[in-house]
Amino acid sequence: MSLAVFLEVVEIRTKVASIFPFIMGILFSLVYFHEFHPLNTIIFFVGMILFDLTTTSINNYMDFKKAKSKVYKYEQNVIGREKIPETLVRNMIFGMLALTLLIGIYLTWMTGWLLLLMGLVVCFIGVFYTFGPVPLSRMPLGEVFSGMTMGLGIFAITIYLNTVTQKVFYLDIDFATGTFGLVGHLWAVCAIVLASLPLVFTIANIMLANNLRDLETDIENHRYTLVYYIGRTNGIHLFQGLMLASYGAILIGFLFGLYQWPILLVFLTLPKIRQNLKEHQASLPHPRSFGYSIKNMILFNSSYALGLILCLIWQMLVH
Repeated sequence: MSLAVFLEVVEIRTKVASIFPFIMGILFSLVYFHEFHPLNTIIFFVGMILFDLTTTSINNYMDFKKAKSKVYKYEQNVIGREKIPETLVRNMIFGMLALTLLIGIYLTWMTGWLLLLMGLVVCFIGVFYTFGPVPLSRMPLGEVFSGMTMGLGIFAITIYLNTVTQKVFYLDIDFATGTFGLVGHLWAVCAIVLASLPLVFTIANIMLANNLRDLETDIENHRYTLVYYIGRTNGIHLFQGLMLASYGAILIGFLFGLYQWPILLVFLTLPKIRQNLKEHQASLPHPRSFGYSIKNMILFNSSYALGLILCLIWQMLVH
């Protein structure tokens, strides 16, 4: 398997969806909790990318195995088109999964049991998103699982690794007495959830845009996604609503003191985002329609990241 084919199997171009929550987690840890631990953060980044490569490989493999259309299976799916041996793909998946597990065990040893619990939940959703008799992606909850796993899961784990000394949320287990306790700061956890919502919404929109575009192909391959149940028109309204709700989450966070005034820079992107939403609706079901979800996610979250950086600079100047 050539490098170019490998990068297509793991869909390297989609990794920006997991990198943004990671970057935001670091920035929010600095802005809101004023703490950062680089070594564990870097190690987690390697494990996160490895697992993301694993899940997309599983996705392509299971799409190949379950495809009803021979055109899709042997002309569109990269495994069938490039005639990649199934054994090679499976070995690649298990190898990356094993490395991810080793990194997870190390970070659990360094930071605490809650990381293992959060990691297992994220891994379960990631693996069974396209694997098993009824994959999560073939259910009308694919957008929810993708948005929550990447937008909230990666974001929260990154913050956990960088605030472990503050015990913003922490699981204590005493094997000698057989007791455990989950402790944390309620308002800090609420702040994390609120700050993650733009990530949850924009990442969910990537899956939604994919399903809006592929509605007919999905039906042909017996994939009954959310768009199948609510219809393309309502799916478009949901796509637009989630994108605009991201701005609402930022405004609420600002009003409740999560951010300082530089975060309002995000609203400068609203005119371009609204234009993209209109062009997305007009272009459906053309394949280029999917690109607008990526453009919106990158534009919005880049401005979100810049706003957090400016908030950090403002804090340094004021204090």
